[in-house]
Amino acid sequence: MGSTLINRFKLFGLMATACIVAVAGCATKPSNEQPLAYASKPAPTSFSQAPSDRGLAVQASAFETFMRHARAIEPSFSGPTDVAQALETGASHEPHELEGGMIAFVAMVALQEPRFVAAVRADQSHGELARRLSEDPQAALALPGSEAASARASGALYAEGSALSGEGLRVKQAAYSVQRQAWARANVADAPGRLSRVKRLSATAYRPSGGDAEQLRGELAKSTYRAGPASPVVSRGLALAALTVLGQQGRGRALMSEPRTDSCLHMAKLNLYQCLASAGPHYEDIYCLGQHAMIDPGQCVVDATHRHVQRVAMTKTGAPR
Repeated sequence: MGSTLINRFKLFGLMATACIVAVAGCATKPSNEQPLAYASKPAPTSFSQAPSDRGLAVQASAFETFMRHARAIEPSFSGPTDVAQALETGASHEPHELEGGMIAFVAMVALQEPRFVAAVRADQSHGELARRLSEDPQAALALPGSEAASARASGALYAEGSALSGEGLRVKQAAYSVQRQAWARANVADAPGRLSRVKRLSATAYRPSGGDAEQLRGELAKSTYRAGPASPVVSRGLALAALTVLGQQGRGRALMSEPRTDSCLHMAKLNLYQCLASAGPHYEDIYCLGQHAMIDPGQCVVDATHRHVQRVAMTKTGAPR
């Protein structure tokens, strides 16, 4: 890699670090933390039995579908076409929609906990409860069954994020090993056009396709529990689930975003754009894909399970050399 490109990456690295410090919570290094195993819990409510709303399920599918497709990206690239197709897959989400889908996914997971659902139904002050939940999502954590619902939701979210970050590491490593092939060292043809396509895909809304609903059912049927206090994203999801049980889904619109997670996902996408704008050969595109389209958003999802941010990301951005 020439000195000019190295300098460009160094400049971008300084810019990215400054931005990340500002949001203070978008870590891009995959966590070494492992999910905690819980003892067997009561059988969850089936997808068809859970009180839900088609809009909520579609929003949750926007999150689950992107995560599933992105973590299926294989690092065995054989040519520029493979890289271009993988980039399209990794870029195919709008950050705000992904965040809202994440919270909807948490809500759908919480609806699988029978005791939590029963407690909401049994509450006699439906109107007052709905008001409290919409104004303060932490109120959901006082409901019977909320601890199990929170642990289940946190476990499901952690599994999604850590899986994507793990696959992103494999793709990022391929950016080094693929340099032995001549095609990988050649510059990307029409790099500005490639970046424009990525930006268009990043602004395109999710469209449900055949099989997405079934895939969501499969994810909701899993039982992975994690101990610990509920994060802001998880508490929002539980409040949204309770509002769904009460038939007050409309009150949940204000719960579909959380500032720290919103900043993290948008920063991940901005880093992807900047990395691609500075990249030259195909192997640098692979690096950008692995780091900023997979590891970064995956870590944002993992961080969304944490109640407090305990570290500030200092990411050195730039392609391998």
